[in-house]
Amino acid sequence: MFLPLVSLVVVATPLPGESHLSTSTPFFDEITFWHWLIAGVILAAFEILAPGVVFMWLGIASLITGGIAWAVPDMSLEWQLVVFSLLSVLSVMVGRMYMKRNPKPTDHPTLSRRGEQYIGRRFILSEAISGGFGKIKVDDSVWKVSGDDMAEGTKVEVVAVEGAVFKVVAIRD
Repeated sequence: MFLPLVSLVVVATPLPGESHLSTSTPFFDEITFWHWLIAGVILAAFEILAPGVVFMWLGIASLITGGIAWAVPDMSLEWQLVVFSLLSVLSVMVGRMYMKRNPKPTDHPTLSRRGEQYIGRRFILSEAISGGFGKIKVDDSVWKVSGDDMAEGTKVEVVAVEGAVFKVVAIRD
């Protein structure tokens, strides 16, 4: 099925003084603002299908590049690509800053951070804290804890999580 398509491609060597790009690929000489607008819509549509928020920012950059190409119709392809590249980097950076400052609210904020689910809970040390580290039994697993030296059997409360280590303090009854 691809053989007929391949046989239609003609690669000619450029004559002296001619550009190789203009003789072998005339399609690239004719990119207009419509190409950028269509690419922007396609990239925005990809955002629906792909996880993460990347294609949206590239789509916005493509739409803006299309607007600039419309306003400046004699802009060369090289400059259009430079504008698109700069706008892509800029839009991704601005988008990430916006998303960091305005996180999406969730009904399960600690879903992927299991250790944070235990902050505020109380446990009994199953292994004394010596040299700054000990262990507690949580349900069917054992967690490493850090804190002041304490004897085995001391009641502790989890106050923070540092990686996979609980930071605990003793509870005085």
